[in-house]
Amino acid sequence: MAAQTAWDQGSMGAISGMPGATGRADAGVTALAPESDSLGSNPVGDRTPTPQNPATASPATTLTLPGDRPTDPQSGAATVLADAVTVQAGGTLIASGGVVAWYQGARLVAPRITVDGETGDLTIEGPIHLSRPGSTDPERDAVLVADSAQLDRALQDGIVLGARLVLARELQLASTRLERREAGRITEMTNVVASSCRICAEDPRPLWEIRARTITHDAETREITFDRPQFRALGVPLAYAPFRVTAPDPTVDRRSGLLRPEIRTTSGLGFGVKLPYFQTLGDQADLTLTPYLAANRTTTLEARYRQAFANGAVEVNGAVSRDDLRPGETRGYLFGTGQFLLPRDYRLGLQVQRASDRAYLLDYGVTGADRLWSGVSVERVRRDKLFWGRVGNYESLREDEDNATSPAQVADAIWLRRTTPALIGGEALLEWSVHAHRRPSNTDRIGRDVARGSVGIDWRRSQILPGGVVAAGLAGLDADLYRIAQDDRFEQLVTRVDPQVGVELRWPLAGGAGGATHLVEPVIQVLYSPRGRDEDIPNEDSRLIEFDEGNLFSDNRFPGWDVRETGLRANIGATWTRIDPTGWSLGVTGGRVLRARAADNFAPDSPLGGRSSDWLLAAHYDNGAGLAVANRALFDDEFAISRNELRVGWLRTDLQLSAGYIWIDRDEDEGRDVDASELAANIGWQIAPGWWGEAQTRYDFSADRAQRAGLQVSYRNECITVETGLSRRFSSSDLLRAETSLDLSVRLGGFGTQEQARGTVARRSCMR
Repeated sequence: MAAQTAWDQGSMGAISGMPGATGRADAGVTALAPESDSLGSNPVGDRTPTPQNPATASPATTLTLPGDRPTDPQSGAATVLADAVTVQAGGTLIASGGVVAWYQGARLVAPRITVDGETGDLTIEGPIHLSRPGSTDPERDAVLVADSAQLDRALQDGIVLGARLVLARELQLASTRLERREAGRITEMTNVVASSCRICAEDPRPLWEIRARTITHDAETREITFDRPQFRALGVPLAYAPFRVTAPDPTVDRRSGLLRPEIRTTSGLGFGVKLPYFQTLGDQADLTLTPYLAANRTTTLEARYRQAFANGAVEVNGAVSRDDLRPGETRGYLFGTGQFLLPRDYRLGLQVQRASDRAYLLDYGVTGADRLWSGVSVERVRRDKLFWGRVGNYESLREDEDNATSPAQVADAIWLRRTTPALIGGEALLEWSVHAHRRPSNTDRIGRDVARGSVGIDWRRSQILPGGVVAAGLAGLDADLYRIAQDDRFEQLVTRVDPQVGVELRWPLAGGAGGATHLVEPVIQVLYSPRGRDEDIPNEDSRLIEFDEGNLFSDNRFPGWDVRETGLRANIGATWTRIDPTGWSLGVTGGRVLRARAADNFAPDSPLGGRSSDWLLAAHYDNGAGLAVANRALFDDEFAISRNELRVGWLRTDLQLSAGYIWIDRDEDEGRDVDASELAANIGWQIAPGWWGEAQTRYDFSADRAQRAGLQVSYRNECITVETGLSRRFSSSDLLRAETSLDLSVRLGGFGTQEQARGTVARRSCMR
C-alpha cells in the first residue's frame, strides 16, 4: 500500500492557458453556476481543455528554537509529580498515586512507578498512558496505553504488556506484548489486532480488522510491517497473506507501493479493474502506473509522471490501449502540462495534448473536449503592464471539422501598458498585438492563412461636475495591418485605421430607508467612429457576440480584432442596488444601444442589429448566507425574448446546488441553425451522517433528450471510505456511442494521509 498526497497540498498559481484547480467552496460563499472554466489572464478563450496546474508541496522546513535542541538521552533530569514519593535503600525511588513523569518531551501517566537506583530502569504498574504532548505535531505522534511495563530511564526501550498503540489518533494496534528497542524507533507487537474503527465494549468486533502474528512499526521510516496478516470484516475472515505485508502509517504523505484499486464497468468495455502502483523518484518526482483490464475487451496501461523543480513543475498523463471497440488499432492519449517561473516575473507555460481519436477520450473517461491545443505560453502581469504570448497547434476531434481547413498553427502576442499622460491627464491604455494562423491546406479560400499586427490607444479622463454628476471624455485610435494569403476574394495586404471619440455621464445616487441602502446610477455614453463595413477583412475571431451588463457601456462588443463597431451610437442604462442590513442584496441593470443609422457590422436580426438593440435586463440576488440567483434577458420592443440565462447557486454545509438554464434564438451568422435551450445542474447533498450524494445532468430541450447524467454516492466513517458513481452519456454518432459507466472504490482509514471530502463523517455509536 502507498500514500501519495504531498503533491496535492499546494499550487504555484494559474498560468495563462492553464487554470488552477478549483476546490469546493466553503459554506457561506455564494457562487453562480454552472461555473465556467477559469482562463486566468488569458486574453483569448479558445475553449480547449486546460489540465490542472502541476500541484506541488512546499519543501519541509525544520525549525529549531532555543532550548529545543536534542540532548543526550543519558543526561538531564526527569520531573515527577505524584501523591507520594519514597526513596529506599540503594536509591530506588517509588512514586505512587496519580503519577505524572516528564522526560525530554515524553509524558508518562500511571498509578505507580518504581525507579531502580542503579540502572534507572522503570517498573510501571498500569493503567499506563505514554505520549509526547510537547512535540511539534502531537496529532501525528504515537500514543501508548498499557497494563504494565518495564522501560529504560529514557522512557523509550523495554517490554510492555497489555499494550494498545494509537498512531496519529487514527490506527489502533492492540497486543498482549509489545517490545520497544533502538531508542524507541522500533515497536514490535505480538499477537496483535489492528483497526482504525471505533470499538464498543458491548460489541468489540470492529467493522474491519487486521490480525497478525507480529506487527512492527518503524518510527523513522513510518512503515508498518504485518507478518502473515488476516483481514476480517465484522469478525469474518475474508483474506489471508502467508507472507509479510508493509504499509505506510497514517502520517505518511508519499510512499511507493500499491494504491487503492478501482472497479470500473462500462457498457462499451464491460467489467474492469484498475490497480495503480505509485513509485516515488526522490522528493521531486514520482511515477504512477495503472494497469486496466476489462472483461477481455481492453488491455490498457495508464501512466502519470510528475516532477517539481526549483522554479516550476511538470505533469504528464497518458495511456496506451488495445481493445475490442476498434480491433487491431493501438489507441491512446498524451496530456502534459508544465509551468515555470522565469526571471523578471515572467511565467512559462507548456502544454501537450494528443489523442488517437475523440472516442478514446470518452470511452476511457479522460475528457469530453473536442478540440486540443499544444504549445508554449509566456506571460507577465504587473500593476501597469501585461505581456502575454503563445504559439502552438490546434487539433480538432469534431466530425464536422477538417483539420486541413481549420486554423491549426496559431501564434498570439499582446502587450498592454497603462499610463497617465503628463499634458492632458486622465488614463491611457496602449496596446500592441500580433496574431497569425495557418491552415494546412494549400487550396484557395478553404486554406486561407492570415497574419495581423495591431496597435491601439484608449484614453479616458473623468471629472466630477456640480450636483455629483461624473463626466468623462473618451478617445481612441486603432490601426491594423493584415496579410491574407490563399484567398482570392481578399487583397493580400489590407490596412485599417479606426479613430473614436465619446463622452459619458454618470449620476451615482445613494440613499437609505428603514436601515437599507439604495444605490442608483443612470448612465449615458455617446460614441462616434467613422462608419464602414469590414468586408475587406475575413472575420475569423468575432463571430460569437455577447451582450450583457458587463459590456453594456463598452465601445466595442466584438470579442476579437477582425470586426469593430462603427457609427454614431449611444449606450444608455441604469443600475439599482439595494443592500439590506440583514445581509441580503438585490441589484437590477437595464439598458440598450441606440444608433443614428442601422448598424454596419451586425446582422439585422442580431440582438445588437438595426438602429436600436434589444433591451437588456439583468438582475441578481444574494441572501448573504450562500444563496445567489442571477438572470439576464434580451428582448425587443414587443417583449419577444431572444436570449435568456438563469443561474442559481446555493452553498451550505449540507447542500451545494449549482444550476443554469439558457435560451438562445437560432442565428446562422453564429453557426446556430436551431434554437438553443439547455439546462445544466449539479447538486451535492448530505443524505445522512457519513453519506454524501452528488448528481449532475445536462438536458437539451431543443432535441428533447438528455446529453449526460450522473450520480455519485460516498460513505465515510472513521475507518473506511466507499465511493461509487453511475454516469450515462446519451450522445451518439457514427464515431461516438452512448455509454453507461459504473465506478467503485474502497479505502481503509489509517494507512497514509487521508484526503478531505465533502460532508460529515459517520461515527459508530456505542450503547451505554
